[in-house]
Amino acid sequence: MLMKKELNSKKPVKTDKEEFAEYIKQLESPNYQGGSWHLPENATPLEKSKYEVCHEILVYQRKNKISDEKLAKQIELTLAETEDILYYRITHFTLDRLLTYANKLFKSEPLMLGIIKNNRERETIRKH
Repeated sequence: MLMKKELNSKKPVKTDKEEFAEYIKQLESPNYQGGSWHLPENATPLEKSKYEVCHEILVYQRKNKISDEKLAKQIELTLAETEDILYYRITHFTLDRLLTYANKLFKSEPLMLGIIKNNRERETIRKH
């Protein structure tokens, strides 16, 4: 026998404000694992460089259709550490560590860091 769904359920409906407060509580939890980090508006050159290396590793993974687990093996990290890179958790790594991991992926390609003065120069570099 099929049960009819009660239309007048007495389950309380949360307001937008309550839902937002619950969402913020999840984000602030020390056990929260989801989501990519973003650069602050006033990011330092070091933060930008670390972010860019993480981005290049993520692009490599997507272009080559590699699972997180396989990528972790290639760069010789745990899955959790690899996910930190893929989610741009740049405070977890020094720049030299990130470059070491990137070098394991881009063995045949030179790694370059530099000062890019304008967006046109950046696009020219990316095309090469």
